[in-house]
Amino acid sequence: MTFAEKIATILKASNVECESYWPSLFAKLAEKKNINDLIVNVGAGGGGGGAPTAAAPAASGGAAAAAPPPEEKKEEPKEESDDDMGFSLFD
Repeated sequence: MTFAEKIATILKASNVECESYWPSLFAKLAEKKNINDLIVNVGAGGGGGGAPTAAAPAASGGAAAAAPPPEEKKEEPKEESDDDMGFSLFD
């Protein structure tokens, strides 16, 4: 029994319906990628979406790396604005 057939059997036994091509696609992906990496990096794809990167070192079993200290934001002096021109939108 191939890996794709095993996946299809598990899906059928758990009453999960999916298109017939998904088990074979997932099996091909599993041959090329480490499943542990896929599970740990869930949601880490693309454009700074706030992925949970802190979970990756802990799940890998390695020594926990210290997170870099958050940057302190310095308050910049306020520039003069047009607020005190003698009128406002709500007067």
